[in-house]
Amino acid sequence: MTKTIYVATALLILSASAFAQKVANYSSGKRGTAAYEHFSFWTKGSKRVEIIYSYGKNDKTQPAQYLGKTTYKGKPGFKVGLPGNYQLYVIPEGINLRVIGPTKKYNKLFAWEYEGPVNGIGTFCDVCADDEKAAMQLVKAYFIH
Repeated sequence: MTKTIYVATALLILSASAFAQKVANYSSGKRGTAAYEHFSFWTKGSKRVEIIYSYGKNDKTQPAQYLGKTTYKGKPGFKVGLPGNYQLYVIPEGINLRVIGPTKKYNKLFAWEYEGPVNGIGTFCDVCADDEKAAMQLVKAYFIH
C-alpha cells in the first residue's frame, strides 16, 4: 500500500511539472515612470507560450511575437515583433538581456525583475523564475536553443 501511494504521488508530481507554467520577467527603467519597460517570457511544459511587452507609467501592455532565433554581432539571441512591424533583437548579456532595435537607436539593458512580496507585503509569484540565473536559463532554453 505504501509503495502504491509513493508511486502515485511521484506520478502526480511528474505530470504536474510537465505542464508547469513559468515566466521570466525583465525590465528597464523604474516601475511607475514613463521610462519603464517590461518583457514577460512565458512557457508551459516544454513550449514557449507567449511574450508580453508593457511600458510606461501605467504599464500599457502589447502582445509581442516570437520571430525566431537569430544572431547579432555573432551572439546568439532571438527576435521579437511588436505591433507596427517593429522588430527587436534580444541578446543575453551575462544575467541580463540586451534589447536592440533595427536602427540601433533603441539599445537597452533589461535586468531580471523580482515579482513578489517586498518587506512582507505582496503576493508570492509561484510561476516566476526564482532568480536572475533561473530566468536566464528559462530564456535560453525556450527562446534560443
